[in-house]
Formats: sequence, C-alpha cells, structure tokens
Amino acid sequence: MLENINIIGCGYIGKKIAHALSVINVEPDCFVSSEKSKNICNLTGLKVTQINLDKMNAGSCEQIFYGLKNSVIAYLVPPQREGDIDLRMESFILSLKALDESPVKIILISTTGVYGDCKGKWIDEQQAVNPQVDRARRRLSAENQLKKYCDHAQVEYIVFRVPGIYAADKLPVKRITSGEPIVNAKDSGFTNRIHADDLVAFCVEALVSDVPTGIYNCCDGHPSTMNDYFHKVAKVLKVQPPEEISLQQAQQTLSTGMLSYLAESKRIDNKKLLSNFKTEMKYPDLAAGLQSFEFVK
Repeated sequence: MLENINIIGCGYIGKKIAHALSVINVEPDCFVSSEKSKNICNLTGLKVTQINLDKMNAGSCEQIFYGLKNSVIAYLVPPQREGDIDLRMESFILSLKALDESPVKIILISTTGVYGDCKGKWIDEQQAVNPQVDRARRRLSAENQLKKYCDHAQVEYIVFRVPGIYAADKLPVKRITSGEPIVNAKDSGFTNRIHADDLVAFCVEALVSDVPTGIYNCCDGHPSTMNDYFHKVAKVLKVQPPEEISLQQAQQTLSTGMLSYLAESKRIDNKKLLSNFKTEMKYPDLAAGLQSFEFVK
C-alpha cells in the first residue's frame, strides 16, 4: 500500500477522505486555498498547506509541490466560476510538469453533468459526452487535461464522474423549507446521487489499492426524480413538501441554476464501478441513506 498520499483541495469530501485514511494509519498531506480552510484542517489534526492555483508560478510550484513526486494524489479542486476551460487544472498540470519525477496515480472527482441531457435514458461510461452548461464544460476540460498529462507521463488515473452528493449534513433543508416550489412529478426528470460516505470509500480504495485506470460513474445506480428526492427528504425532516408547479411555470419562477439541472434527465449505470472496485455500497439507494437521517429535524 502506498502511503505518500496528497489531497489537493481538502474541502467537504477531502476532509472525509483524510479522516478515512487516518483510520488505516495513512496520514495524507492536504492542500487548501483559503486561510479559513487551513484553520479548520489544523483543528481536525490534518497536515495542511495553503496554496492558490489561481496565482501559481514556477518557483512556488516546485517548492510547494515537491512532495507530489512518486505520490498518489486526490485532486478535488473545483474549477473557477467562469469559462469553458478549467484554468486551475491547467495550473496544476504545469506544476506537475515542473517536477523531475511524476506522481504515481491521480484521482479526479468530476461530474455526470459532462453527459448533458440524455432524455431519461440509461447510460454508462460509453455514452458520448455532451456538456450543456459552462460548469460541466469546465469539468470535462479538467478530465481531458488530466488524461492528456497522465497518458504522456505514464501516470495512472481514476476519474470519478459523480452526480448529486447527499449526507445527513448535506440535505437540501433550506431549499425545501424556503417556500420555493418544485416541479411536479410528471415534469420532473431523472437525477442520480451517491451518499458522501460511499463516495469517500471508493476514493480511498482508488488511492490505496490497484484499480484499473479509467473513468467510472460513481453513483448508487438507483436514480429517481428531483420531485421524489424532495418529497422523501421532506418526510425525513418532518416538514411539508414544497408546493408543486409545472415545468412551464418553473421556467418563469425558478433560478437559472435550478433550471439548468431540471433541463437534464438521465439514469446512470454504475456496473463498471461495482465490477472493478471491492468497496460495497453502504447506502445502495436513497431509502437506505435516508433511514440513517431520522434524527434530522
């Protein structure tokens, strides 16, 4: 098992990965962009370095990223907020190229949004990518940049295409209790999800074990509609579900961001993930995940 592990972008999922690694006596080096994140990581006992991929230069890259040589890396940094190209990944790849030795393996968390709208069809990793919003285009840019670098430098890589992440502390409480309406069941497309703990478990296996290089849909394989999701979460929260409106009405009232999610419908197959990883889903569907959230009020 390789123990030289680095987490670039140690946010919500990164900290969970770091603590899961500590359970198996692996202490990763963590990198964050803000002073606030650095302080939080320090308080939880993590080894952390502050970086800014928006303002990296060759000298600082070599000094800060020296420990990435011959290491395994989880790259969890979100792209910047605008544009089609992930400029942070571009900066990170340039940093890696400045090293005299390459990493051994890189894990990237991407999004199933790179597939775009699939009209509710079941799809797997063979589905052609067709990102339809800028945030998904930036994620695909990150994938392509990483794959090009890894292929050239002969570095193993794992790309997890991840849908919506949920957990007890990551439920849409504000959205459900805000009074904002949701689209009715008839007009609501299929969405996919994974419990945060399951995502972390697959990431840890990818970091410490031999897993075939490639792209994996990392989801629970049991899609449902956004309408169904909000209703079930509302039940767990013991609150009234939001008012329902038609898709036509939603186009006049909901935010552009929410409408972009509603415009895409797909059901994602996770057979490749389950066939190549030993990790078993702790929460194989939404019902199993929400059962543990009965305490939420």
